[in-house]
Amino acid sequence: MTKVLIYTELKEEQFKKSVFELASFGKLLADKTNSEVYAVCSGKPNEDAVQQLSKYGISKLFLLPEELSDDNRSMASALDKLASGIDANIVLFHNDNKGKAIAPRLSIRMDAGLLSGISDIPLSYEPLIFKKRVYSGKAFAQVRLDESNNVILLNINTFQAIENPVVIETEEFNGDFNPPSGNVLSKELVSNQILLTEAEIVVSGGRGMKGPEHWSYIEELAEILGAATACSRPVSDEGWRPHHEHVGQTGKIIAPNLYIACGISGAIQHLAGVNGSKVIVAINKDPEAPIFEAADYGIVGDVHKVLPGLIEAVKAQQTGG
Repeated sequence: MTKVLIYTELKEEQFKKSVFELASFGKLLADKTNSEVYAVCSGKPNEDAVQQLSKYGISKLFLLPEELSDDNRSMASALDKLASGIDANIVLFHNDNKGKAIAPRLSIRMDAGLLSGISDIPLSYEPLIFKKRVYSGKAFAQVRLDESNNVILLNINTFQAIENPVVIETEEFNGDFNPPSGNVLSKELVSNQILLTEAEIVVSGGRGMKGPEHWSYIEELAEILGAATACSRPVSDEGWRPHHEHVGQTGKIIAPNLYIACGISGAIQHLAGVNGSKVIVAINKDPEAPIFEAADYGIVGDVHKVLPGLIEAVKAQQTGG
């Protein structure tokens, strides 16, 4: 029996929330193609995390050495050997920076088809045909995978996590892995912060904020909403905000339930990274700004006047005032 293998990531010995979405998607593919679904991670999750993963149909979890996660080439080599060893013909990643770095390398090693940016179940299983957005979300394409092996990247926050409890076992997969090609000199781990790619609400700012000194509005609104903060590329290029907050075609691809764009014009490159959002709210003083074409709700006004009022309104609603 062939296998579906999902690539998972850990944060402080816990699986990221998005892993359970990917596991549910993998379980569906496995059921429809008469396969089993396994998972792999580098490092060791705690026991609670392993049992949580088992609730979403993963019957076996392979553990790779933690140092492999720091080198995409070494990880691709290890995943190739694992996929070959367990006869996995579909390997699933999230369509994030890590997935985009490893998946192409793995597809070459596996002589596999490669498809990124899908958001839903296949239109057909024999052969595999997926519908996906193209041209920065302006059109849809149907893509058929004709290879016997395939590497597929699923957009984050586009597939519902569905519980399907099974008994899980773990196994350390040891092989003749390629050593990392570089050395990690230091790591800076951010804790107690909502991950941008997993946030259900994102408050984002653009050049209309006029400078980093005005970002307190963005941060305060995000705090009271329990949201993550983001920015457009010009903002990160100017050094107003860190690059890991940049969302867009060349930054992080996100799909929150609510995306609030403050002072962002809405260039096509930016919209390509956020058009998977369930609801988009735009605040911009230019009524002709492209962001309004993509927005579900729009506020035409000076963001520096609108945001304080919006913050007070949210606080009043939360306190019942």
